[in-house]
Amino acid sequence: MLTQLYIIIPVSLGLLLGIVIGYALRKLLARGEVNSAEAKAEKILTEAKNKGQDYLVKVKEKAISIIDEAKREEEKRRHEISSLQKRIEKREEVFDQKLLEFQDKQQKLYEKEGKLEETKKDLQKVKEGLKTKLEEIASLSKEEAKEELLKKVAKDSADELTSRKMKLEQENQEELEKKSREILMPVIERMAGSVVAESATYSISIPNEEMKGRIIGKEGRNIKVIEQLTGAEIVIDDTPDSIMVSCFSPIRRQLAKRTLDKLISDGRIQPARIEETVENAKKELALEIRKAGEEALYKLGITGFDPKFVQVIGRLKFRTSYGQNILAHSIEVAQIATMLAEELGADVTMSKKGGLLHDLGKAMDQDIQGTHTEIGYNIMKKFGLPEDLAYMSIGHHEDRPRTLEALIVKVADAISGARPGARRDSFEQYVKRLEELEGIATSFKGVEKSYAIQAGREVRVFVKPEEMDDFACHELAKSIANQIESELQYPGEIKVNVIREKRVIEYAK
Repeated sequence: MLTQLYIIIPVSLGLLLGIVIGYALRKLLARGEVNSAEAKAEKILTEAKNKGQDYLVKVKEKAISIIDEAKREEEKRRHEISSLQKRIEKREEVFDQKLLEFQDKQQKLYEKEGKLEETKKDLQKVKEGLKTKLEEIASLSKEEAKEELLKKVAKDSADELTSRKMKLEQENQEELEKKSREILMPVIERMAGSVVAESATYSISIPNEEMKGRIIGKEGRNIKVIEQLTGAEIVIDDTPDSIMVSCFSPIRRQLAKRTLDKLISDGRIQPARIEETVENAKKELALEIRKAGEEALYKLGITGFDPKFVQVIGRLKFRTSYGQNILAHSIEVAQIATMLAEELGADVTMSKKGGLLHDLGKAMDQDIQGTHTEIGYNIMKKFGLPEDLAYMSIGHHEDRPRTLEALIVKVADAISGARPGARRDSFEQYVKRLEELEGIATSFKGVEKSYAIQAGREVRVFVKPEEMDDFACHELAKSIANQIESELQYPGEIKVNVIREKRVIEYAK
């Protein structure tokens, strides 16, 4: 037991001593570790402080560099602003100097203006004085002296002005004639075919005199039915083997002629047969009218017209003017207008249609009140044709048409109507036209006598030489020509020849 005790005590003491020693060693080790960590932390902190100081130094250096750069920029701008300010101040000085010079010059001008006004007043006084003295010396007022001077100048210059004016007009006329010949000659050469003037036929041949009685019928009933249905008058006189059809409307006259031709050929003439024949003649005539309109359009290459409008065009086949068939005349005008439009660079299609339709109103002028120009215009507007095309009906009779195409149609119409053989006048119309020409010429003051010659294509006017000078004769010729153009209708042109002749006769005894 003691032995075990002796063994346990030393072991326990050894253990206790080991524990104390271990604890002491552990404490020493822990303290060393703490000291080592603190040292590391101190070292890291020291390094961080050193780096922070280096960074602060760099930042401060950068800031100082930026501040220095900003100071340099500011100094540069201050220098530029200073230079600009000096330039502005210099300009202001120059401006002030120029303003002072301008004000000085303005003041001098005001002074000169005042002196000029004074001088002007003095000159006006001198002028008035001289004018008064001149009037006293000349015994004429200002207006009288002016009138005398103008008369003298007009008298001295009249011959010179007249000759110069005539020379200029002659040169212009020659140039215009040359250009017009260049345009018109190729057109006229291409249309140089002969023109046959058509005239309405009123006479109808019958096989024998007995046929007149059959046409008249019992108590005149047959001729009354014919006249009532056709609207034409049948004239039966002593003329052998012929009867006459008289009617203002060419369509009705043509209907009556066809009806009589059929009745005479058939031989059966009675009211029922007459009615049937008139109806057949109307159908044939309507078909022929439409065919005539279609052929005219086909010949000219025109399309797009309403069939009823084509029917109106075809009616021109049975209408004549001065013995000239209107449909043939219209086709010819369309062809001439087409060539003129090509030469002048105008609207060819418009000129062609205008040439064909310019006398359209003559197809209905016997049935509708008004002039053929107005009737034609209204018909074309009714069928929806353009205003410029409808205007052709009016424009070809105006002195100055407002469109080039209307002027071309007017010229083409004159060419077609003025060609030899194209138209014919009655003797009464011929004499009336000559009398109207001479009447217009003699209506002017200073005209002694006048003569219409060359079938009315020239009028010679003799003036009183003591009442008119050469310049006045020139103006008289123009005035007569203008009045003829405005009042008369005539084919081609009329030459106005004014003659001023003074004869001095003395006898030696």
